[in-house]
Amino acid sequence: MPLLPAIPPQRVPIDSGFDYVTVDAQRRRVYAAHTGSQALLIVDADTGHILGQVKVGPLHGVAVDPATGHVFTGDGESRTVSEVDPESKAVLRSAAVDGNVDAIAYDPSNGHIYADEDDGTRIFVVDAKTMKAIGTVALPGHKPEYLSVDPQSHYIYQNISDLSEVVVIDPTALKITRTIPTPDIKGNHPLQYDPAYGHILVGGQNGVLAAYDKTGALVGKVAIQARVDQCNLDRTSHRMACSGSGMLTLLQDNASGGPTVIAQIPVPREAHTVGIDPASGHIWIVWADPDGDFTQSFEFRP
Repeated sequence: MPLLPAIPPQRVPIDSGFDYVTVDAQRRRVYAAHTGSQALLIVDADTGHILGQVKVGPLHGVAVDPATGHVFTGDGESRTVSEVDPESKAVLRSAAVDGNVDAIAYDPSNGHIYADEDDGTRIFVVDAKTMKAIGTVALPGHKPEYLSVDPQSHYIYQNISDLSEVVVIDPTALKITRTIPTPDIKGNHPLQYDPAYGHILVGGQNGVLAAYDKTGALVGKVAIQARVDQCNLDRTSHRMACSGSGMLTLLQDNASGGPTVIAQIPVPREAHTVGIDPASGHIWIVWADPDGDFTQSFEFRP
């Protein structure tokens, strides 16, 4: 059950490095934070062709508004959350926040952008309609990592890496309602939420990926490569891709028993972020090495 290249590596202009990846399956676009060039990279999801880059500033997280196709990201230099139009290749508006932004999640039901503070203690909340900050959520510890929104309850799940836990946040009160310890995970990093199964999927730097239910009970865990950075879940197929430590891993979440590994392939060690296309099932990675910056997609062939 291999993962195979769907397209050959595509060279990205400007050598710099990357952070988070996301896919807009409806509009056939892949987006990545091209960190060194301080730009949002835009890729054609069908051909792999580089369509352009939009200068934003030092950026990490990326999230798509499914209604407009606009992309939300952050500028760590000017401490803003920005709205980018990929068609006009322009930054439309920016909201001032009180810190550097790392991961970003967007909830289209209430129009809220959630941006966690890089190595900080807060989530910044921005109203996408007005592009103004409307609140902050105080967090425990000092190292929030990836976050995810439950599309049904609209609660936010936020990894707290240095405490090995996930906090659950009420989107109305903007307060933590409960804490879910994740003792199986050390150095929490990727987090995804599978709403159909009610699973919080958390990966660690210790080479373990675990599924917890909403009560905090362990559903199951599986060994994967150590030091994964980003995982990305297709909520329809329940397949999740994880990248890091020179390996791309595809997992299948299951209603009972949690995730299992269904395929792996070696990739460049610098490929630490990943996006999965729900329409084609293709898995996208980006990386920078001495030969340049690249993007590539893979497909799963059962």
